[in-house]
Amino acid sequence: MSRLLLVEDDATLAEALSRALRGLGHEVEVADTGERALEALGDRRTSTDLVLLDVMLPGVDGFEVCRRIRATDTVPVILLTARGDAVDVVVGLECGADDYVVKPVEPRVLDARVKAILRRAAPAPSPKPHVHTVGDLELDTVAMVVTRAGVELNLTSTELRLLIEFVQHAGQVLSRQVLLKRVWDYGFAGDSRLVDAAVARLRAKIEPEPANPVLLRTVRGFGYRLVKP
Repeated sequence: MSRLLLVEDDATLAEALSRALRGLGHEVEVADTGERALEALGDRRTSTDLVLLDVMLPGVDGFEVCRRIRATDTVPVILLTARGDAVDVVVGLECGADDYVVKPVEPRVLDARVKAILRRAAPAPSPKPHVHTVGDLELDTVAMVVTRAGVELNLTSTELRLLIEFVQHAGQVLSRQVLLKRVWDYGFAGDSRLVDAAVARLRAKIEPEPANPVLLRTVRGFGYRLVKP
């Protein structure tokens, strides 16, 4: 049973969603403010498998909550937004969210998104060789550890799976549609902004100069390619 933290200030919606998700087999804790959500995540007596985070919260909004989570934690985050506005989506993904859902949302759709993210949260070990080196990066696909110049990097499960795809297909151009299928487990109806935001976050962690990437290159009109030095 997965343990979800639902952060939603609308008591009626929170009750309806939490009841539906419990009926679908999840354990759900509810927080009605960003501050309470951060307190719940900081309580080491409990563990959280995934955060469902409303954007429009009183006080500390969902974007800032997501930034604070990402500063210390790799727990998957799905943003819940009442506005499908492109700016909101991009800002949320740049804050470190793994996915987003526009409200109102059908509980079974949300359940499918949750399960897809949790499936990829613990990638299956890859066939040997399991240690890959790209410049000063070392990726161990059995231990699921990435180091840069000997220092371990704090990658989310999405970023880790994305890096594995690039490393295992080094030199090949991978389209956004292919990455959506392999990393997010979404078909061609998936949102390519998920890919672009995740690539930007990954570059910020693996590139010496993220604004001028030398490892993870953009191939305009096609997708991305990992270049080994």
